[in-house]
Amino acid sequence: MQENILLEVVRENFLRIISGIGLTDVVDVLIVAFVVYKVLIFIRETRAEQLVKGLLILAIAAVLADRLDLYTLSWMLRGATALGVIAIVIVFQPELRRALEVVGRSRIMKMRLAQFDKEKARDIAARFIKAVEHFSASKTGALIVFERETALNDIIETGVNINAEVTSELLQNIFYEGAPLHDGAVIVRTDKLTAAGCVLPLSQNNKLDSDLGTRHRAGIGITENSDAISVIVSEETGIISIAEDGKLTRFFDVKPLEEVLLNSYFGGKEKEKASPFKNLFRRDNNASE
Repeated sequence: MQENILLEVVRENFLRIISGIGLTDVVDVLIVAFVVYKVLIFIRETRAEQLVKGLLILAIAAVLADRLDLYTLSWMLRGATALGVIAIVIVFQPELRRALEVVGRSRIMKMRLAQFDKEKARDIAARFIKAVEHFSASKTGALIVFERETALNDIIETGVNINAEVTSELLQNIFYEGAPLHDGAVIVRTDKLTAAGCVLPLSQNNKLDSDLGTRHRAGIGITENSDAISVIVSEETGIISIAEDGKLTRFFDVKPLEEVLLNSYFGGKEKEKASPFKNLFRRDNNASE
């Protein structure tokens, strides 16, 4: 009898709670769950994971010390936890900046060349493809960065201002071995070669293959700090690679590369949620640059 009464009370309370849930409550819970999920993904993909674990241990220890009336220890632990939060902001400033930049993008951007008709966009893309094809065949190292929504003015300032029309011949001259600017990166803004010989930040991802060289790490690094796309040609193997969102995809042929540039930069189709070339090619594990 008592069990039946208890079950009835539980059922009534459950129904009362359910009946009190509205659409805004569901939306609220979904938004919070999404934010928590994204924060956890962000932590897992950066060096912050171990530091966050340490902060959680300190926070739990502080709560226990407070409950056990260990006043001095509780005060010290609370202070250590506060300093740890400040340390996260300082140590992981690049990652936090990138995360805020992603949040600040109101939509998946339409690329800077969207105002050009398809014929002109294909013509400009073909100039890059011709140059990259030459670099791959001749095993000429090259690094081309396509600026998108995030401005790369600080990177442009590290190189030599060009602001020239895109031509295959100009790109070949820039990356010709022995040329003054061949070791740096070329920055592309809309349909212009804005600067050459630019110095890029190296990737901080310690999970990259150890045999990837400076050119590839720089190409990945700029995409970790911005929404740029970088095209890399290996000097050792002539392999064509693309870096986007901190991820490197290898073994590109010129035709798929052209489609990626048209879709993701030169005003073609809108970019899909997943990278358009994510599953097309396998990762190279034997690159030496």
